[in-house]
Amino acid sequence: MSSSIRVLPDLLINQIAAGEVIERPAAALKELLENSLDAGATDISVQLENGGIKLLRVRDNGRGIAKDQLALALMRHATSKITSLDDLQSVASMGFRGEALASMAAVAQLTLSSRTADEAHGWKVETLDGRLNEAAPSSQPPGTTVEIRELYFNTPARRKFLKSDATEFAHCEEAFKRIALSRPDVGFSLQHNGRTLWQLNTGFRIQDSGLKGADDGGWMQDAALKRVAALLGDEFGKAAVPVSRNAAHLTLHGLAALPAYSRSTRDAQYFFVNGRFVRDKVASHALRQAYQDILHHQRHPAFVLFLEIPPEQVDVNVHPAKSEVRFRESQGIHQFIFHTLQQALATPELSGSASPDFTESTSKPDSDPHRNAAFANFQQQKIPLNAAQLNASYGVWGMQSQDAGFRIQDSAQASGEWQMASDKAAPTDHLPLTSHDSPPLGFALAQLSGVYILAQNTQGLIVVDMHAAHERIVYEKLKTSMDAEQIATQPLLIPVCFLADTLDVATVEAEQGALNRLGFDIAPLSPTTLAVRAMPVLLKQAQAEAAAREVLHELREYGASRVLTERRNALLASLACHGAVRANRILSITEMNALLREMEQTERSDQCNHGRPTWFALSMKDLDKMFMRGQ
Repeated sequence: MSSSIRVLPDLLINQIAAGEVIERPAAALKELLENSLDAGATDISVQLENGGIKLLRVRDNGRGIAKDQLALALMRHATSKITSLDDLQSVASMGFRGEALASMAAVAQLTLSSRTADEAHGWKVETLDGRLNEAAPSSQPPGTTVEIRELYFNTPARRKFLKSDATEFAHCEEAFKRIALSRPDVGFSLQHNGRTLWQLNTGFRIQDSGLKGADDGGWMQDAALKRVAALLGDEFGKAAVPVSRNAAHLTLHGLAALPAYSRSTRDAQYFFVNGRFVRDKVASHALRQAYQDILHHQRHPAFVLFLEIPPEQVDVNVHPAKSEVRFRESQGIHQFIFHTLQQALATPELSGSASPDFTESTSKPDSDPHRNAAFANFQQQKIPLNAAQLNASYGVWGMQSQDAGFRIQDSAQASGEWQMASDKAAPTDHLPLTSHDSPPLGFALAQLSGVYILAQNTQGLIVVDMHAAHERIVYEKLKTSMDAEQIATQPLLIPVCFLADTLDVATVEAEQGALNRLGFDIAPLSPTTLAVRAMPVLLKQAQAEAAAREVLHELREYGASRVLTERRNALLASLACHGAVRANRILSITEMNALLREMEQTERSDQCNHGRPTWFALSMKDLDKMFMRGQ
């Protein structure tokens, strides 16, 4: 290899740039849509074939490009949007780098057709392998059409990294939605393989939107309401509250969903800065903080929010794809977003809304010793002891007047997954227990509020969070099964069907091997419907749809290789949470004892997968002190 320095040819320079700017068809679509918006288009149509790999065509009714500038538009770093450093420091347009069209022309067969308002007819130019043909007449109406065929046809090493047609289309559709959400005043349409999937108009009546805040004025105008309802569904709109605040030179407006609409993924989070969809760490942290006191830590909020800020206060020239920004006053922006959203969520509707069913009941130990000392007497006065009701509920305990303890009368049938194999599930001799016949976590006495198991050992009382404990058990069993590549599956008597976006459907089609290794049998029934036909036996407590969505999200975000290696434990921990016994599930004494025995045989069973304790002990000495016995 020669060590001399030389200038690279233009074609190679553009192909290198394409690797950063045009990662996949969706990236090309995003750039073309932004160009159309910058050209003042009010109607934009998109046509795709084979997920945009074979064909990607964007047609708009914007200002158009004059004949003598068509060739210039395809040159690298040629743009009409900035002319000086001052312009770069206060970019107001969507595009400005002048790289996208040149990069596309270097890795695809590109045709650019355009016509300005004062031209009699349109003109077009074609490129192939960096070679540009002379401009030729075209029947192009006023506006511009960009047609890209066979993306990465001349760089096969890059093309092999593209996913299936369905996956690439799903990414294109998501890019289309983001742009369409940002400009409700513009009409959009999307076709794939000749079929129209989206037809988004701008004219409608406010009564048609069905969303809250329709009378609030400001940003909550007809077009925005209708666009959000069309793209995210009425369910989002009914669960969302309007967000609107102006302070100094900042404006934040949009819709934020209440906690009941929380998601297992971040797929319903849209944050725009001056109309540009971005993923920003400062904004993301502020949004998480606004939800942290009202949202379970494993769930994600949903929102469509627009931040308007003077262009000179934000740097959009951070990433070639313009997907990241940097704020000049990041701390002030953080506080503005946090307080605005926190105030919007602190509404009467929020306090009266039903809690999501994924929330587990928890309680924190009281740190005040004076309150601890009075705790027992206070509870006794508030709640009368109803022994008859207790025995009627459980039917397993009877008082023995001649003994110092209790005797188990276990007549209940072992009906759950913790069915015991022998009478060793509970002691049959008189209590109190002795050290030789009592396991560490003792034997179950009863269930408290459908959440805690109360057990007795030789030292005193054991309180177990049954969901947290079972979560750890399921997690460790899933890890062991994965290590042995023997995850037992169970076919569902009736397959569970659910609506899914195109990206999830594409993931199912492309990752069947990984799904099978994880114990799932999921099949597409239609372009928008999936069916769970089998799932791991260990997850029989779980809702099939929730578990399936968790797996599909991981595969979609990280790919099968990472999910089955470095991301494996994170996924199994989430599945274990879905598969663990839920609060308010009534257990028999036999089931509770079996759970205690499994805890004793499970590694790291003192904590659940999220670090919370699974059990606490209260000794007889502690109880005597609380009741002031011997004082």
